[in-house]
Amino acid sequence: MLEGAGVPFSAQVADVDEDAVKATHDPADPAGLAIELARVKALAVSRHDPEAWVLGADQTLAFAGGLVSKAPSMAAARAQLAAMRGRSHQLHSGAALARDGQVVWSGVDSVTMRMRDFSDAFLDAYLAAEGEGLLGSVGSYRLEGMGAQLFEAVEGDYFTVLGLPLWPVLAELRRTGVLAA
Repeated sequence: MLEGAGVPFSAQVADVDEDAVKATHDPADPAGLAIELARVKALAVSRHDPEAWVLGADQTLAFAGGLVSKAPSMAAARAQLAAMRGRSHQLHSGAALARDGQVVWSGVDSVTMRMRDFSDAFLDAYLAAEGEGLLGSVGSYRLEGMGAQLFEAVEGDYFTVLGLPLWPVLAELRRTGVLAA
């Protein structure tokens, strides 16, 4: 997304224990958890490169009163998708900008997504076509691919679905002077 928007960057993996962050966070606040995970990731990288502007991001999926994590297996992905079909869930994409080991901005955007009531045959074909790459996506789908066929409605911003509240991030990068105003 950043590349497509003309934002120069380099990627670095943040060494963060996400499960530990989740364990200390209120499960009734999935949007807040998305921000907290983004903040922790941005700070982890910023501490190692204090002069850099560091953008951390993460996403949570709230469904049926709980959080949905990445599926550990194709069988678990199938079960997740079967449970969500014909129902709505919310995605919360958080972002945080850090510099000098301090978070200077954070924000979150949320979308509501309604899956259509697809058949078991479609579900099996979808899983076969997309393969184990789905295990890297919360909810076991990628809207930018065949996963679009799982849905009948999306209320909110496309970039938020992909995992980054792009418009607020770009605004903050302009405000801080990282990008030209």
